Amino acid sequence: MIINAFDNQSKAIINPCIDANAPQVEACILTFSHEIEKFVLDNYDCKEIGAFWFATGRTPIYVFNYEGYKFAFYKTYVGAPSCVGTVEETLSLIKTNKYIVFGGAGCLNKEIARGKVMVPTEAYRDEGTSYHYAPASDYIEVKNADIVATFMKISGLPFVKGKTWTTDAIFRETVNNFEKRKADGCISVEMECAALQAVCDFRGLNLYVFFTSGDLLDSPKWDMRLYEDKNKGTQHDVRHFHIALELARYVAEKC
Repeated sequence: MIINAFDNQSKAIINPCIDANAPQVEACILTFSHEIEKFVLDNYDCKEIGAFWFATGRTPIYVFNYEGYKFAFYKTYVGAPSCVGTVEETLSLIKTNKYIVFGGAGCLNKEIARGKVMVPTEAYRDEGTSYHYAPASDYIEVKNADIVATFMKISGLPFVKGKTWTTDAIFRETVNNFEKRKADGCISVEMECAALQAVCDFRGLNLYVFFTSGDLLDSPKWDMRLYEDKNKGTQHDVRHFHIALELARYVAEKC
């Protein structure tokens, strides 16, 4: 069974390569948005330092300087297995132990406004990847949630903390499962958080993650909550990149 998949008693057949001569960066920022990737490349002096190669093609990774710090940046893939795979691949291209991840998430509470920042505290493991990096459990603790929340408070950014539901199957978010997760205290649903936390714990990395509240499940029928400005308040909203960038600077200074 998948809950018995975690094996720390034998070696992996394939391991990520670690390059001792890779460039040192203060933190690595991940986006899921092609529009934010374009914005960063257009507005920051980015230098490509390498790329991941998958069956889907080439995915570049960049470095740029901001306020005296050097950060890595790349556009990752949606879904736990591929997103975790890119984190593993970074070990051969950069040296850092800080990963800033942000993106859109479905909202499980109608009281949370569209576009509001959500900081996950625990992630329900309704996916497969995390079970290969951590012993079985219903939830995995998002260890740096308090640090992210403190940054939000200091920055004067409105946010809400709560559990998140990480699932592989967006078309199987059934009413019964939604009700269970909401009753558990989950405020969001997404596809990567549990697995990202598991791989970071396994590799000795620090994950700093927040979501943008998007479509609403807590309504009589699914509400996309899209308005005239298609990007405002979504994962493509460049204001959320600015939050991620300042969060990266904050953890570089404080952690």
